[in-house]
Amino acid sequence: MKLILGLGNPGEQYKNTWHNMGFLTVDELKDRFEFENFKEHKRLKSEISIGKIGREKIILAKPQTFMNESGLAAALLKNYFKIKIADIIIVHDDVDLPLEKIRLAKNSSAGGHNGVKSIIESLGTQNFIRLKIGVKTAKAEKIGALKYVLEKIGKDKKMETDGIIKKAAHVVTAVIEDSLERAMNKFN
Repeated sequence: MKLILGLGNPGEQYKNTWHNMGFLTVDELKDRFEFENFKEHKRLKSEISIGKIGREKIILAKPQTFMNESGLAAALLKNYFKIKIADIIIVHDDVDLPLEKIRLAKNSSAGGHNGVKSIIESLGTQNFIRLKIGVKTAKAEKIGALKYVLEKIGKDKKMETDGIIKKAAHVVTAVIEDSLERAMNKFN
C-alpha cells in the first residue's frame, strides 16, 4: 500500500492556484485510474480516495489543513493506514523549478517549502519520495514567491499546466509500477 499526498490549501479561494499543484495531480490520478470520489475524513484532516494502480493499493490524500500544517495530516494518515516512510510520495509545487520541469527526489531537505518542512518535522524524517512540480515563471520573480504561489493559474497558462499535471501523474505511476530509480533516470 502506498500513500500519495498531494499538497495544497483547502478552500475555494485557493482552488487552481500554483500552490495546489499537488491537489491537481492527485485529482488527475483519481480520474485516470477511476478511483472512488474523494471523501473528507475529519479525524485524519484529509480528503481521501482509495483505489489501485496496477496491483498496488493506493491512498490518494489531500490534507485539509493549510499548507504550513501538512505534516499533521501526513502523520495521521501514516499512522492510521500503517504506511512505511518508503511508501509515501509527496507531490507539491516548487517555485525554484521552472514551469514544466518536474523533479523526483528522495531524502532531500524542504528547500524552503513550508508544507514539506511541516511533513519532515511531523514524520521525523525526510526519507520519503517527493515529486516537485516546477511553477516558476518570470512573474514569480517579479512579484515574489509567496504572493505568486497563491495566485490563480491564468488562462494563458491553463493548457500548459494541464499538460504538466498529466505528466506529473505519469511520473507517479512510473514510480509505483516500476521503481523510483528508473523513474528518476527517465524523468529527472
